[in-house]
Amino acid sequence: MPSCVIIVENLPVPLDRRVWQEACALRDAGWTVSVICPKSKQFSAAFETIDDIEIFRHDLPLEASGKAAFLYEYAAALFHEMRLLFKVSRRRGFDVIQACNPPDLIFLVAAPFKLLGKRFVFDHHDVCPELFVAKFERKGFFHSLLLLAEKMTFRTADLVISANETYRSLAISRGGKKPEDVVTVYSVPDKARIRRVAPNEALRAGAATVLGYVGIIADQDGVDHLVRCVHHLVSDHGLRSIRAVVVGDGPALESVKRLAVELGVSDQITFTGYLRGEELLSALSTFDIGIIPDPVNEYNDKISMNKVFEYSALGIPSVSYDLTETRRLLGDAGRYAGDATPAGLATAARPLVEDLELRHAAGMRAKALADAQFDWDREAERYVSAFSRFI
Repeated sequence: MPSCVIIVENLPVPLDRRVWQEACALRDAGWTVSVICPKSKQFSAAFETIDDIEIFRHDLPLEASGKAAFLYEYAAALFHEMRLLFKVSRRRGFDVIQACNPPDLIFLVAAPFKLLGKRFVFDHHDVCPELFVAKFERKGFFHSLLLLAEKMTFRTADLVISANETYRSLAISRGGKKPEDVVTVYSVPDKARIRRVAPNEALRAGAATVLGYVGIIADQDGVDHLVRCVHHLVSDHGLRSIRAVVVGDGPALESVKRLAVELGVSDQITFTGYLRGEELLSALSTFDIGIIPDPVNEYNDKISMNKVFEYSALGIPSVSYDLTETRRLLGDAGRYAGDATPAGLATAARPLVEDLELRHAAGMRAKALADAQFDWDREAERYVSAFSRFI
């Protein structure tokens, strides 16, 4: 039986939906699957087995925010990843290592095992050089290091799994990979696991319209834009019967909470933290409009956001900035801000807030798009088929 160990540093498993779906797809295809990932408050066990997938979790010293802190976090993660790779090797062995970025440094722990004949797969979740520029608004020395790390990761990989076609083009042009060694697998949700359920009326709190956000709350994710958007809808457009629900957590959470207080809208925004299972589905089913507040920059212009797929799968109309990859996925099923400001986001959302029929029609278009094009079974088949070269 072929075996694979998946390493992810950004989120614990099974919270990382993409990684968990990939692990399950390999398991269903007859692979023995192990996962190495960080711990979190919700997933604090150092080891557990879920649905025949063994999960090994490690501590991280802090949640990084500055460049020095990121280096410290990455060094600690690499130590634990190497330690746990040896543990998995002794416990059940593996034929393939799959590394999920960020960061583009996991090739360092995979390289010694490649010398022993193991194969290395790079699951390209983020474009880290562009992410650096989005976070720090400059390039310079560290940006050059990130480009080098990305290049070495591509060079080490026997196979690249790209999160969208833009990433695939980068792997070929910037990474020098052969087209046949780069396969696109979109992070669409498994329809068996995402569905509408009874909404959470406590989250609605009597509001006529609920604006929703689900995802990580980091600086580049633009949740501050959502807070400002709510402020504009209330103060400039007089829409006082709205409420925003933010599902997720991350290093920018406290700063966006403070911003909500400063702008006088804290009573109209609920921050739930991370949710899962039926509780998550109930929160998502409460959303009337899905907000994609990720600001316009080179990084966000290239990424395929999970929110796009999740809102659409549930028939939730979405409002976003006019980002290239987001528009390419949603087309006329999305609604886009006329300018790249929270005020523009509010103006784009207003018609959906005020017109129930328009909102319903937009949700139906999003659901039809998801049913026709966002199919995890098809993505899983492409993913597993790519791994067949290692059998």
